[in-house]
Amino acid sequence: MEPIPLPHFLLLICAVILAAGVTLWMAAKAGVPLAALAIALLCAAALVRLIARVE
Repeated sequence: MEPIPLPHFLLLICAVILAAGVTLWMAAKAGVPLAALAIALLCAAALVRLIARVE
């Protein structure tokens, strides 16, 4: 497997940071409390972890 080229890696990091910022901005505009958003994201992460479990 080839390593990912550095420009693609940096672009991927920038895209993830931008998506996180847009998500926080949209949640703030919609009036969603930050604590509720954090709990929802933790639950979603736990669900993905349980689904992706390999035994």
